[in-house]
Amino acid sequence: MTTRLIDESLFDGEFGGGSDAGDPPRLVGARCSACGTVVFPRQDSCPRCPDGAMSARVLPVSGRVWSWTLQAFPPKPPYRPPSGGHRAYHVGYVDLGEVLVEARLAVPRAEIRIGLPVRLTTVTAYQDEDGTEVLTFAFAPDRDGGR
Repeated sequence: MTTRLIDESLFDGEFGGGSDAGDPPRLVGARCSACGTVVFPRQDSCPRCPDGAMSARVLPVSGRVWSWTLQAFPPKPPYRPPSGGHRAYHVGYVDLGEVLVEARLAVPRAEIRIGLPVRLTTVTAYQDEDGTEVLTFAFAPDRDGGR
C-alpha cells in the first residue's frame, strides 16, 4: 500500500528517513534566536518577542503526556474520517521538554494518564480517494520508560 505524510512541513527529512527503517520521521518546530522560545508547528515570528529570527529545530522523539482528553465526536473540517467512519481517539499535549505538542495519543484507555512516557510514531489519519494511506504523527506508550 502506498503511504504519504499528511503535511511534510511538520517533519524532518524524508519519510522513513530515521536511523532504522521503521523509525517515524522526526517533528520539526522552530526556535527563536533572541529568547530561545521553541514552537510547533514552525512559524516565521516569535510569539514571545519581536527581536529574534526563527530557525528550524528538530524536536525530541519522546516525552510525557501533560494533559489528555477523548475526541468522541468528529472534529470540524478539514478533518477527514478514516474508512469506516469516525472512531473515538485520545488527543492531548505531550511535554517534549522545551515545547508542548498537541497530538493524537495512540494509547489504550486503560493505560492513559498524565505523566505517561510516550514516543513519537505515525498513525493512519485517513485514506485518499486513490487508496493512498495518509499518515499523521501521534505518540504511543514508550515501553522503555521515557526520559
